[in-house]
Amino acid sequence: METLVVDRNPWRGWRWSLTTLLALGSVLLLWAYGPIHQLPHYHDFVGDRAWWGVPAAVNVWSNLPFLLVGLWGLRVVGRLPRVPGDTAWAGWRLFFLGVTLTGAGSAFYHWAPDNARLVWDRLPIALAAAGMLAAGWAEGGHRAWGREAAALCALLAVISVAWWHFTGLGTAEGGDLRPYLWLQLAPLLLVPCWQHRAQAPWSERLAILQAGLCYGLAKVAELGDAVVYDLSGGWLSGHHLKHLLAALACAWLAAMLRQRSPAQPAMPQRPKRVAHSST
Repeated sequence: METLVVDRNPWRGWRWSLTTLLALGSVLLLWAYGPIHQLPHYHDFVGDRAWWGVPAAVNVWSNLPFLLVGLWGLRVVGRLPRVPGDTAWAGWRLFFLGVTLTGAGSAFYHWAPDNARLVWDRLPIALAAAGMLAAGWAEGGHRAWGREAAALCALLAVISVAWWHFTGLGTAEGGDLRPYLWLQLAPLLLVPCWQHRAQAPWSERLAILQAGLCYGLAKVAELGDAVVYDLSGGWLSGHHLKHLLAALACAWLAAMLRQRSPAQPAMPQRPKRVAHSST
């Protein structure tokens, strides 16, 4: 008797085509759009007041949630069940390491904002986005390659920030943000597709959606820095709110991982139908 593995799912190829289309399409659109530079006066934040000797105190201290959530997430990942041959957890470890470092890097930047310090703010954010991308890809069907995916995505994160930094040297408008922005956009587009392919629990799909929406609101708050400041009567700026909303998005993901059963990986591989044929 010979066992023949048959995949009778007609949608499998379509799902892979969709993720490929989204990835390549977003890259091509950004490339066709041309260089994207940070906004003029990017380093000017409303509500930057010194308290107790700390310049821009609220922008500095509002990064504390990143540190707390990152450390919590690293603890949660450390307690995830380890299945032989399954290293998808490596991407999540990279994600929460990036979140933890964001707490320090962003505080360092806001202490005295300039492009040199901004490198140490953007690099941890890029690492966090890279970690989520690696985790989503591994859990979507490549669990044995989680470490390699995390390493490759970490390299992409470094390259994206280096591209922005070095293309801006000696220019008035600053460097090109396209690779850095794509790395933040890619998990929002691709991870839900990979979850769908792996038949992830609906609770986890909802958690990813909620975290993505929360992060989107954080970016909107960042753009409306002065508007939020005026609406709050000077108590909170859009950038302060951005830090809090982005940290909340990360906390949602830590809570999602904490709910995972110790007996089962969260995204089990799709069972394949097995047909027997005689020789």
